[in-house]
Amino acid sequence: MRENWRSKLSVLAGASALALAAVTATPALADGAPEAPLEVQLPADVSIAEGVTPEPGLEIPFPVDGTGTTGALDAVLSAKAAPPSSTCLGATAAYGSTGCFQHNGDIVWAGDTKKDGMSAAVGVYTDYGRAEAVCVNKLGVSTWATCDKDYRETGNVRLRALRYDGDTGKFYQPEAWSGWIPVDGTY
Repeated sequence: MRENWRSKLSVLAGASALALAAVTATPALADGAPEAPLEVQLPADVSIAEGVTPEPGLEIPFPVDGTGTTGALDAVLSAKAAPPSSTCLGATAAYGSTGCFQHNGDIVWAGDTKKDGMSAAVGVYTDYGRAEAVCVNKLGVSTWATCDKDYRETGNVRLRALRYDGDTGKFYQPEAWSGWIPVDGTY
């Protein structure tokens, strides 16, 4: 009799756990905004640069949804050895933000892909200890902004795409990281 009671209790506990998991589990939204953005803490000494509109005639690295521009996305994805000077390397994208690094001129590109009241932000890290810098695109959805930096040619940079709320000065996930990109563009 006692064994029967324990087996019934085990079944009841398992069923309860399964029901609770079914009620509380929610599917992930691949293309949708997170229900509540998660704040990302950046170092206190991070340099925040407001991106500027690219100069007329400058080739856009790849299209941002709704812009209809064509660019060098294939070159970004297939760059192996010394790429052309206009090639943007390390294409990185997260919800609402996309970015890349143009080695000729050390230009960081930040594209805003979602109309959500936040700005696109692309953080730049080096492998030689330089303080983190962030390029913020406050130009609005479906736009590109550039930040002109000067990195050591023998170093590498790594990009981090995330969102920025200009009203609060805070950064938010979702985020995405690139691999290490040689500043001189040579792999």
